[in-house]
Amino acid sequence: MEGTSSPTISYYDHNAATFAAGTVNAHIPKQLQAFVGMLPKGGSVLDWGCGSGRDSLALRQLGFDVTSVDGSAAMCAEALRATNTHARHETFDELAEVGRYDGIWASASLLHLPKETLPGTLRRAALALKDQGVLYCSFKYGSFEGERDGRWFTDLEEGSLATLLEPCFDVVGMRISTDVRPGRGNERWLNCLATKRSGLPA
Repeated sequence: MEGTSSPTISYYDHNAATFAAGTVNAHIPKQLQAFVGMLPKGGSVLDWGCGSGRDSLALRQLGFDVTSVDGSAAMCAEALRATNTHARHETFDELAEVGRYDGIWASASLLHLPKETLPGTLRRAALALKDQGVLYCSFKYGSFEGERDGRWFTDLEEGSLATLLEPCFDVVGMRISTDVRPGRGNERWLNCLATKRSGLPA
């Protein structure tokens, strides 16, 4: 399956409550502020891999029209319980909308895809965005690819992420941050904002 690998979905299905409890209050305001600053007021946003629904809730409270999606049925249920977020159960490869969103927020979600599937997934994201739509994505910083702690991870550095984005997106900026969860401050994340490349189908 080109979406999230089955072991990863299984991990979240079996650990949804624990994962949600550890992330629902771990806000990342700098990245979110930068993202919303590039969107039209009240614009449409896809929270792609919404997890606990934390960011969907924050975006809704800021007045955006949010569509929440997650590949784990248990995480969709947890998002509803924890943040009253109604999430569509759908893997990345099932996204079929075209020209629908002003922005796609993919926080710590695309990192669960094998690197070889990321070009197709990013193309799908670009097609789902309106002209000059905005993509935010984040990956653990590094070059590791494989299973770790029961889940698949693709870690990326600036150059490798830029290469993956280049066919469909113009990079606006990248920054490295530390993990906001308690006790995880030594973990680094690569955050990226990019816009849909001109000339792609709307």
